[in-house]
Amino acid sequence: MATLGDSFKLVHCHCKSSIAPCRCFSGGRPRLLQQTATCQAQGDFTSTKYPDIKRDDRFARLTPDHVAFFKGLLGSGSAVIDGVTSDAAADDLESFNSDWMRKYRGHCQLVLKPGSTDEVSKILKYCNDNMLAVVPQGGNTGLVGGSVPVFDEIVINLSRMDQITEFDDVSGTLVAGAGCILEVADQFLAGKGYIFPLDLGAKGSCHIGGNLSTNAGGLRLLRYGSLHGSVLGIEAVLADGTIVDDLCKLRKNNTGYDLKQLFIGAEGTIGIITKVSIQCPQRSPAQNVAFFGLESFEQVQKAFRAAKGQLSEILSAFELMDEGSQALVREVTGNRRPLDGQYPFYCLVETSGSNADHDSEKLESFLEDVMEKGIVLGGTLAQDETQRRALWGWREGIPEVLGHFGGVYKYDVSIPIKQMYQMVEDTRARIDAAGLLGDTDEHPVRAVVGYGHMGDSNLHLNVSTRRFDERVEKVLEPFVYEWIAERQGSISAEHGLGLAKKKYIGYSRTPTMLGLMKQIKTLYDPNGILNPYKYI
Repeated sequence: MATLGDSFKLVHCHCKSSIAPCRCFSGGRPRLLQQTATCQAQGDFTSTKYPDIKRDDRFARLTPDHVAFFKGLLGSGSAVIDGVTSDAAADDLESFNSDWMRKYRGHCQLVLKPGSTDEVSKILKYCNDNMLAVVPQGGNTGLVGGSVPVFDEIVINLSRMDQITEFDDVSGTLVAGAGCILEVADQFLAGKGYIFPLDLGAKGSCHIGGNLSTNAGGLRLLRYGSLHGSVLGIEAVLADGTIVDDLCKLRKNNTGYDLKQLFIGAEGTIGIITKVSIQCPQRSPAQNVAFFGLESFEQVQKAFRAAKGQLSEILSAFELMDEGSQALVREVTGNRRPLDGQYPFYCLVETSGSNADHDSEKLESFLEDVMEKGIVLGGTLAQDETQRRALWGWREGIPEVLGHFGGVYKYDVSIPIKQMYQMVEDTRARIDAAGLLGDTDEHPVRAVVGYGHMGDSNLHLNVSTRRFDERVEKVLEPFVYEWIAERQGSISAEHGLGLAKKKYIGYSRTPTMLGLMKQIKTLYDPNGILNPYKYI
């Protein structure tokens, strides 16, 4: 890598992972590097941890007759995992019942894996007629408990609906099933010279249907915008089995209400997305990544302003990390840090363009400017794809290492950019004052760290714990949400609401807006069978 100083010159890369062409961490549903005893054990049932949530008595209990119907529809093979009539399926059901953090765990006894929209339609019609509650599920990489059951809801897993059915190499329009894995879609597009307009750490496991359902933001929203702008059309199934065919492939379609937007970010509460049409941009042949250290959050803001002004059209990512998060990555992986010194803050800047010489010149000019002004104190510039991946690993690996130590309380929030890191400092001070933060086992909290998407004012506040502890949760909630509300922020920037934030939605939405949302839910799902106990 090139080191930033008086001149740019090649030196030995400090990242271990630069030796091999891979990032420090795998994509996909995070595989905790070496799970602690706390994480290895199955988590408590959600219904036990949250006794105030009661099962809706309107919903029927599963019977062998119900199972027989679904087996008749889907076959008795792997498309049906039956724990109702067979005890042998208990182990197979566990991964569908639990989220990857082991924070939420349901009592599902039946998993259905439809292979077509028609099968989804028939499943939902039967469930609606028989008052059977369901939970739509993709790659199950969510962070708010939205994709796992609370009680005995049927899981409808869309992993079999993974086909890429159409691609227009002139317009860049991709049509694919909701079960298509994000990384698979992006690799397909790479072969065509295009890129999927969403990238996130869980891309190796998450499904694009789930991405739409949570309105995932990811690492390059700064460049490509949100899914509300790039999705052209969807196909979905309502609770009563009605198929919504709005699979438009045009960028302009101004005929009536744009109803597809209701399904993006609805977390499967008004319908199940089965197919998506999305506008994909041309893949940039020239990419550069720089990683640098800064003395204060004020300097981070100055660096961001300079990047927007000087890199403008080629700027594709500007990521923020604090020293606490980087120290955890170093502790868990053992990898040598990219920089010789340690700094309170770090930023990763990525550029994507069509002219390598032009882009490199712009990036080097930007880096020289921020170094000369004392905004950036030290840094490194990747020289090839291997080093680019290594540097990205120090950002993308943070969520994985946080879960290594035990439990994690995660808050995905939007805050006015000048106040982003103040939230981390205030939260850390509050936990410390409560006597919960420390280096010994008697203290449940190991660290309070912050990182996220500086370009989107999106902070990931994470409280890394040795174990989930009710005392920690009481100190954090509703404090975190009150803090955000006072600054007119959002309690959910890109992870959704799920079960975790349902009761706190009022901190970001007015009673009028909540009332309108509930009317939509009642209209599309009058029996309430779709993903109950969550969202609103």
